[in-house]
Amino acid sequence: MNNKNKSKGFRIHVVKRPPLPAKKVTLFYILAIVAALAVGGVFILCLGVNPFAFFAKVFTGSLQSKMARIALMRIILPLFITSIGVSVAFKMRFWNVGAEGQFIMGAVFACWAAFTFDSLPRPVLLVLMAVAAIIGGGLFGMVCAYFKCRYNTNETLLTLMLNYIALYIVQLLRDGVWRDPAAGGFPKIAQLPENGWVYQLFSVDITWIIAIVLFVVAHIYFTKTKQGYEISVVGDSQNTARYAGMDVNKIITRTMFISSAICALAGMLQVAGDGTSHTLTTGIASGIGFTAIIVAWLGKLNPTGILSVSILFGILEKGCGVAKSTFMLSPAVADILQGIILFVILGFDFVITYKIVIDKNNKTDKKGAADEHNS
Repeated sequence: MNNKNKSKGFRIHVVKRPPLPAKKVTLFYILAIVAALAVGGVFILCLGVNPFAFFAKVFTGSLQSKMARIALMRIILPLFITSIGVSVAFKMRFWNVGAEGQFIMGAVFACWAAFTFDSLPRPVLLVLMAVAAIIGGGLFGMVCAYFKCRYNTNETLLTLMLNYIALYIVQLLRDGVWRDPAAGGFPKIAQLPENGWVYQLFSVDITWIIAIVLFVVAHIYFTKTKQGYEISVVGDSQNTARYAGMDVNKIITRTMFISSAICALAGMLQVAGDGTSHTLTTGIASGIGFTAIIVAWLGKLNPTGILSVSILFGILEKGCGVAKSTFMLSPAVADILQGIILFVILGFDFVITYKIVIDKNNKTDKKGAADEHNS
């Protein structure tokens, strides 16, 4: 075959867009939310329910009473705190998907402190529980950083596996040394002593105050501190960080400790707060650690964005619970609707961040022509 023959073809590849102005980005995300609700509305319509009535009930159902608003805060607060913890590692491009396990281990270490030092005054015991959760949960997550730095292991796989280890630790304690003898043979961990319960303020436990403090601290840490700058540099390029004289392994280890410690603190506040029965169970996390990954990413690893997405997810989860009861829908509707909205928003996020480029190629390259001639 004549190698001078020409063949037409094209190549498709993805290119990162230049940063868009803040106003355009905001407009895109508003359109993304509207489009996500529209697609979700089509799904609701297919179930035979008026989507406008459904979404109206979702919004009003999560805010219609004081009890509903308190329940909404109990969903938003642990999700927000855990998402902030995840964002710390993600900013460094360390893919910590073990927030669920770190959340659980924070609750475990907090319970250990409460059971061991139950005679201490309430303020002292609560501080001790928080410190135990932060140190224990931080070290639990830092194991992954050690293996990453020492053996270059895959942190995604390792942090994911540690989630199951944390869950089985709770099962071991429930069926073993922490089994409640007063439960009549039922496998259950005893309730925390009352001086290990988090204080309440305005009918809600003080987790909301800690969340506000964490919001401010995270913003300052990311934008105003040397360590926050080092995290960004390591995330962009470890070689650049090393060239600048940074101890990359130290930064990775320290950052992963902070990330895990924040997630663990959320676990301590959950088990000691009024959102549970003040006892440790295998369902203490209830998927918060996995949802936090989505929230952190959609929030662009920014505390303000994370807070906004946490509120949105909280309203959606709480409101869907009310709406599905009102319209007699399956409990799976809320999860499906969340998935639809997530995929639509991620699709818009892709368009904002990247563009598809098609390169037309009218000539076959020399190697391709030679292979075609030989054939």
